[in-house]
Amino acid sequence: MTTTPTGTESATARRAVGTAHPRVEGYEKVTGTARYAGEIPFVDLAHGALVLSTVAHGRIVSVDEAGALRMPGVLAVLHHGNAPRIETEYVGFLGAPDPTTAVFQHDRVPTRGWPVALVVAETPEQAAEAAASLEVTYREEPHDTAFRPDHPDAYYPGSTIVGPPVSERGDQSAALAASAFVVDELYETAEMHHSAMEPHAATARWNGGRLEIVDSNQGTVWVASELAKLFSLDLSAIRVRSEHVGGGFGSKGCRAHQVAAVMATTQLRRPVRVVMTRRQTFSLAGHRAPTAQRVRLGADAGGRLLALDHESLNQTATGYEWVEPAALPARTMYNAQAHRTAHRLVRLNVPSPTAMRAPGEAPGSFALESAMDELAERCGIDPVELRVRNDTQVAPGSGKPFTARRLVGCLREGARRFGWEQRTPRSGSTREGRWLIGTGVACASFSARAMPTTAAITAHPDGTYTVHVNAADIGTGARTALTLVAADELGTDTAHVRVRLGDSDLGPAGIAGGSTGTRSWAWAVNLAARELRERLALGADIPPQGITVRSDTTEAVKALGHHERHSFGAQFAEVAVDPDTGEVRVRRMLGVFAAGQIVNPLTARNQLVGGMTWGISMALHEEAVRDARTGGHYSPDLAGYHVAANADVPRVEAYWIDDPDPEDPVGIKGIGEIGTVGAAAAVTNAVWHATGVRQRSLPVRPDRVLAGGAGPTGA
Repeated sequence: MTTTPTGTESATARRAVGTAHPRVEGYEKVTGTARYAGEIPFVDLAHGALVLSTVAHGRIVSVDEAGALRMPGVLAVLHHGNAPRIETEYVGFLGAPDPTTAVFQHDRVPTRGWPVALVVAETPEQAAEAAASLEVTYREEPHDTAFRPDHPDAYYPGSTIVGPPVSERGDQSAALAASAFVVDELYETAEMHHSAMEPHAATARWNGGRLEIVDSNQGTVWVASELAKLFSLDLSAIRVRSEHVGGGFGSKGCRAHQVAAVMATTQLRRPVRVVMTRRQTFSLAGHRAPTAQRVRLGADAGGRLLALDHESLNQTATGYEWVEPAALPARTMYNAQAHRTAHRLVRLNVPSPTAMRAPGEAPGSFALESAMDELAERCGIDPVELRVRNDTQVAPGSGKPFTARRLVGCLREGARRFGWEQRTPRSGSTREGRWLIGTGVACASFSARAMPTTAAITAHPDGTYTVHVNAADIGTGARTALTLVAADELGTDTAHVRVRLGDSDLGPAGIAGGSTGTRSWAWAVNLAARELRERLALGADIPPQGITVRSDTTEAVKALGHHERHSFGAQFAEVAVDPDTGEVRVRRMLGVFAAGQIVNPLTARNQLVGGMTWGISMALHEEAVRDARTGGHYSPDLAGYHVAANADVPRVEAYWIDDPDPEDPVGIKGIGEIGTVGAAAAVTNAVWHATGVRQRSLPVRPDRVLAGGAGPTGA
């Protein structure tokens, strides 16, 4: 006899979405039974170690592989002289491919840290030792790694992933001339790196004529699609699996280590694993490009914007065009009679930049929200009130109305919870012992997009369900969120739902990126669950193999386009500054967000607090510095590249207000990045309030505080 999983249970099941739920895979993670890509065993596994260039620009003259091949356990040395040829000219999953993935195809070296060889051995230790001993001779050529605002080779790109490089309307000169108050300043952000806890690891093997990759990535279809094009394979001939991922932040797409692993397994006909070292990630995993942003604001006597001009310059690689879209916040946050945004690039001998948590919005919000704070100071208007006065219900960039924009609600609720009314308006006037105390505020926005996704749900005779969706849980709690969404639509308890994800064989799906993941996957799961529940309501018995229903949101996603969809937030920070040492301590942070339906408050708060912590780190710590002579980083590791540690993170509070999206079946907007946006500006605005000295370059190092002359009165 079969059991139909509907009926009284569906009528009495507790609503799961919106209630706190521990991670469904939490036990496996804390006990170590959840295996990550670099620790899954394979029979006859070989290990590869990448060798990176030690010059910033030039040609490879020779690779002396003989010595390495004589070392214990070494099986092969791949380099440009013997590696298989692959396809390098194609349109990738997200546009033009990063040329770093086309490994060992030529003798050119465009940057220090370029992959020049792969040594494969029986053990990782043998491979690493042989890789360190490999002799590569270069002919060096002049290089340029110095990013600066006045670089003579800066240019406007032909197009960007966010549309034309320049968007403008109105007469900026006339609007600025008519303004009672004007801000015209340059803001700079540093090169930053993802620093995910789990290393980039991939194991490749051929199994029955099919290429299989066990990987750590943010989208298995993304990686499979790139590899299929690189190796001229049909997509069906590749399977990529990525069940557990220990952080990605934009860095875990198709990278050199996966390509090298495929080359090696093809040559050796045995599984080959390649794992990047921490130092190698600073060259091969992408980075957030440094920016130099000029922001010009003009306002009338009441503080309402008449002119807004936000132009950003970022570095990119010599063979790759990556735009860090830092002017994006200006296209969303504030309107003006004359409105202009622009992006420029400069090609340098540096590794390829890439997306990093809140690409564009994180560095762009620092510049824009700092400028808004400076405008508030010059107008003599409270910084919260100035932002409220310039709220808009129409997106300045597109002219489209927002589906919902509760930014003012975030500001008001945040100010109430933070105790903003107790703030003294004069900077440098509050002191506790040797510490100068200040508070700051900044706004945040991030787009709420969706990607086409397929899903399938199977009802089993025992009353359980299996959800198949090619999602990527990179630590966000997506597996748990999808369990809650499915349980609600099916009318069952979460214990009866199992989610399978992270396997390209599960079908096309959006990636874990741009805060689109849960919204995209949940939409497809919701549709499949709804249809399955309707079919089961007819009372048919479930056969032993179960009943499966599939969904595809491609057409529904295409139909979205009449409105702008964004999450919004308000960030508040309190800092203490030592005027004698320049030390800045963040004492508390508070954020209030309007981010659609919160599926799981437990993991949502984790994401928002994590994003705000990232903002603290961006404001005070993170800065990758290059040696102009060698073109390489100083100390490319977690000893030299500082990130916020536990002692740097104070009381961080995250709240949200109701913010339904009427055009989404589960009301989701996405929260992976909104917590980061605005956080750095809130901290630096608080530093100004404490000291009376404006910090326009990140990070706010002690030497920069002292150089500004911070003192008891901000002089």
